[in-house]
Amino acid sequence: MSTALTVDDIWKMFQETNHQFQAMVREDRERRAETDRKFQETDRQIQETAAQMRETDRQIQETAAQMRETDRQVQETAAQMRETDRKLKEVSTLVGNLGGRLGEFVEGLVAPACKTLFAQRGIPVHKVSRRVEADLPDNRRMEIDLFVVNTDAVVLVEVKSKLATDDVREHLTQMAEFKEFFPEYADKRAMGAVAAMVMEENVCRFAINSGLFVIEQAGETLRMANDMAFKPKVW
Repeated sequence: MSTALTVDDIWKMFQETNHQFQAMVREDRERRAETDRKFQETDRQIQETAAQMRETDRQIQETAAQMRETDRQVQETAAQMRETDRKLKEVSTLVGNLGGRLGEFVEGLVAPACKTLFAQRGIPVHKVSRRVEADLPDNRRMEIDLFVVNTDAVVLVEVKSKLATDDVREHLTQMAEFKEFFPEYADKRAMGAVAAMVMEENVCRFAINSGLFVIEQAGETLRMANDMAFKPKVW
């Protein structure tokens, strides 16, 4: 036997249904709010990512521009270095030519003075030759700047615009090898001399102590730096 519904029962059922409906509405509203929040967060992240991508693209473009500028500067520097190298080669050639001409000029001054200077030391001069050369096997070569000759003696004169200690040492080695290169003078007394427009006192003293004549500039003339008691080394 069924129980008849009363007004109170219906009202309670209505209230319960309404309560459930309100709960569903609240849940739906909350879900919509959460979904909207997530959409907004996603949109914000998308905008931030887009901004970062634009910044990255800007930085890439700036870096590319800097690389192009750096490459341009490198090319300019390379061109400048090539030009500098070319100028240095030109200067080196000019200095080399000037050095050779200066050496010839000094030799031209010393050569005519040799006759008088060596005659004053009891060595009469019959002939002064410039740039006398000789070769031996194994690419050995000797070049004498000024070659002073008389009947029983020869003097090898090394001429420099500025004389250094190493120049003196090299000339001493040349003196020791002279008769090997020039055997036709084996029976003659061989002596050495150095001549220069500029030389320091210690270099001059070293050459004299090594038994060499030293010809130096004195004003507008040339003179022997050796005193009159000097005895040259004979090879």
